[in-house]
This record gives sequence, structure tokens and C-alpha cells, in this order.
Amino acid sequence: MSQSPIRRDVGPFALMLTGLGSIIGSGWLFGAWKAAGLAGPGAVWAWVLGAAIIMTIALTYAELGAMFPESGGMVRYSHYSHGSLVGFIGAWANWIAIVSVIPVEAEASVQYMASWPWKWAQDLYMHMPDGHGELSLPGLYIAAVLVLIYFLVNFWSVKLFARSNTLITTFKLIVPAATGLALIASGFHRENFSVGVNGDAHAIDFAAVLTAVATAGIVFSFNGFQSPVNLAGEARNPGKSIPFAVIGSILLATVVYLILQVAYLGSVPPDMLAKAGWHGIDFRSPFAELAIIVNLHWLAMLLYVDAFISPSGTGMTYTATTARMIYGMERNGTLPKILGNVHPKWGVPRPAMWFNLVVSYLFLFQFRGWGTLAAVISVATIISYLTGPVSAMTLRRTAPNLHRPLRIAGLPILAGVAFIMATELLYWARWPLTGEIILLMVVALPVYLYYQAKQQWHDFGRQLKGAWWLIFYLPVLALVSWLGSVDFGGQGYLPYGIDLVVVAVIGLAFYIWGVKSGWRTPSVEEAEANPHRHD
Repeated sequence: MSQSPIRRDVGPFALMLTGLGSIIGSGWLFGAWKAAGLAGPGAVWAWVLGAAIIMTIALTYAELGAMFPESGGMVRYSHYSHGSLVGFIGAWANWIAIVSVIPVEAEASVQYMASWPWKWAQDLYMHMPDGHGELSLPGLYIAAVLVLIYFLVNFWSVKLFARSNTLITTFKLIVPAATGLALIASGFHRENFSVGVNGDAHAIDFAAVLTAVATAGIVFSFNGFQSPVNLAGEARNPGKSIPFAVIGSILLATVVYLILQVAYLGSVPPDMLAKAGWHGIDFRSPFAELAIIVNLHWLAMLLYVDAFISPSGTGMTYTATTARMIYGMERNGTLPKILGNVHPKWGVPRPAMWFNLVVSYLFLFQFRGWGTLAAVISVATIISYLTGPVSAMTLRRTAPNLHRPLRIAGLPILAGVAFIMATELLYWARWPLTGEIILLMVVALPVYLYYQAKQQWHDFGRQLKGAWWLIFYLPVLALVSWLGSVDFGGQGYLPYGIDLVVVAVIGLAFYIWGVKSGWRTPSVEEAEANPHRHD
């Protein structure tokens, strides 16, 4: 592995902008429309609940990120707390969740182009016979060029990336906020808030609100809080920078998303709602079409420009963070050494970037629409959240003397709540998505076993002992999802209400088991023996 250190050039404000730049991506272009279609005016509560859940999960990662300010840190923490098998499963889920965002952002830009008033643009996106939409071949080629641009911006150093990202993120913050406020000022229909999902009188449907949190792009949108954590190795003073960046980016994004959701709900013409309620509203580019309806043509043009800039900013940020994740996985000992090489001049892990570019193209050409690829991301994202709260709490027990620049107050309760809420999220995502998780994890296990065999199965028993809780957790949750209420896609053996309590109890039990399964791994002993290794 190259000994060139990754450079620490990123200050707290720039670090927060990487988080905000990741959160405000394609989610804002489609999220409000999708959430309203599932929960009607209850969508506002879905954003509030989603932000609260993500904040509990993010705070556990903030303590970990400050403690181990390493590039690609999100794929390293469970390796420190539970050994290589849990580390590998967590890292694999996390990497899949993030690397697949690079092509999904490119697809979102092209999908928005498809509502331009020209035939060639409209031909970039087509509706398939089974009802879902996907990009045509020319649309895929344009998306492929965008992915290449994200790659090239990051290829020449962190500083270039940070400078371009600051400008893009500032634009990304202003345009959504201006969109929401302009729509509210131009034609706001208060009566829309009394219309239900199917056109009847609105009443809060709690199950629909929960499903919207998990599947309408809300969790998908807030997933960007991981970027400051993954770039911790480049941060100046990580103990202060990371919590500032994580909390600041989530709070700012929540304000923007709430303005957008209220604006969307109030701007849809009542005669459109009268036909089939919120579920029947089918926009290709929701906010741009609403801007045209209320004669804000300048806003529509701005939105068509931003449909490139918002997703591209996120795509560039994620191109940076995924390279650091592969670098981190190589350090875990489960990927080829070449992927850990850092360029001596530019200070970026270039072989890891090339690898991610190839994988991004595989995802792009395999999942050709925003919706289909977003489903893959949600599955992997929720699993990637599970290990953080358990690792943070485990390390308090197994490595109490490790230097903690940030010590989160009330972590035992906060981490438990975070794990239970991540478990609930997985359940709210509905069967069969929950069942597909196991397959997603099994696909990668031969890679782990190959590297174990290369090491003559050294210490494999201890690695396995540290992982049993996670190995049992996934099929148990899939089974409960299948048995669960019809409100969440299950067979109805567990009635609605009782199912949520059962899932919470299961989450608590596995959280306790997971924390007890942690052990003093060689990695954590090395970190304690060399306290200045991360400074």
C-alpha cells in the first residue's frame, strides 16, 4: 500500500457542505411528489420522522468518525468493534448503498431532461409495458457521460473537489428553497391539505406515513449524512468538524425538504386532485411542471438547470466517498492491495476510483430507471445503518481508554433507539424488499471466505462468534416481514400495531446481543497502542 497520507485540507464548513451536497440530490426533485402519493398531507410528518430517525443514527456515527478520523471510515467501524466478518457485511452493505447512488443521480438528471419540450429529449425516457419507466439507450449514454464527469472532477485531488462542491452546494441549497417559497407565494390552495390519498377526506394513515419514510426517497435522501463521516480523514480537527457537519447538514436539509413538501401539497391544482386524490397525480418532473402551471416559467427553466446541478453535486460527492470506502475495505484485508494505493501527488486513492467507475456503469446499465435503482439503494442503506449504533456502544465497553474527541451524551439509550428505529425502517420498507436483503448479503460472502482461506482461516472462530447476532438478525427480520401485517406487504399473521411492537422488541433483543458480541479485536488493540496514528 502506498504510504502517502491522504491530505487533511477540508474545514468544518466545507465538510458540512459535502453532507448537504449529498443529502440534497435527486431526492428533492422527486421526494415530495412520491411521499404525497403514498401519505397525502401526512407526507409532512414523514419528513419530520425521517429526519429524527436519521439524526439518532447519524450521531452514533459522529462519535465513531471523530474517534477514527479515517478515509472511508464508515466501512471500518464494525471491523474495530466485532472483527472482520461483521466488518465485511457492514462494509459491503454500505458500499453498495453509496456506489449505486452515483448512477442513480445521473439517471435523475436525464429523467428530468425527458420533460423538456423537444422530441429528442422526450425520447430519452420511456414507459415500459409493465408500467415502470426507464431510460432509452441515448438516455443511458448521456447518464454514462455524467458519471464520467463526476469521476474526472475527483480524479485531481480533494481540494479541487471541495472547491467545486462548495459552489455547487450553495446553488443547490438556494434553488430548492426558492422553489418552495415561490410556489407557496404564487398559488397556494389550503383546501388541498384536507384531501386524502385517494381523493376522500384526509385522515392521517400512520402505516402510509411510515412506508413513505422508508420508500419515498426520504431515507434515501438523508443518507448523505455519511459523506462527512467518510471524509473524516481529510478533516481538520475531526472532533469538532464531524458533529458540526453531520448535525448541520441534516437540520438544514430538513428545513428545505419541509418547505418543498408544503409547497408541493399547496400548489397542485384542486381540479387535478378531484380526479383521483394524491395517489393519482403523475408528474414526470414534479416541480418544473407545477412552475409552468402557475406561470413561473423562469422557475421552470431554473429547475431544468438544477436537475443537472443537484444530482451532479451529489454524484461528485459520492464518487469521492466511495473511493475512500474501497480504500477502507482494503485496509480491512478483504480487497486486493492495489485498491489501497494513494496517488503521491494528488492524495486520492485512484485505483479505487477506477474500480468504482466500472461498478457504477454495471449498475447504470442493469437498473435503467430512477425507481428501480432507488429500491436497491434503500435495501442496502438500511442494513448499513445497523452496525453503527452497535459498534459505538460496543467500543465504549471494549475500548474505554481510546481517545474520543467527541463523546455523545446518553449514547446507551441513543444507540439503542437508533438500532430499533433502523430495524423498524427495514420492516416499513415492506415485503418482499426485506427478503431480498439476505440475497444481497450472500452474494458477497464468497469474497470474504476467499480472503479467510488465504489467511489459513486464522482466528476465524472468533470472527464468527462476533458475527452470529447479525447472521441471525437478517433472516429473522425477513421472516417477521413475511408474517407481518398486510399494511406492510406481509401475510397478515401479525395484525397492524402488534407487528410494530414485535419488530421493536426484536430490535432491542438483537441490539443487546450485538453489543455483547463485540470483542477486543486486533485492530482496536493496535488503535489503543498507537493513539496518534489517526491524528
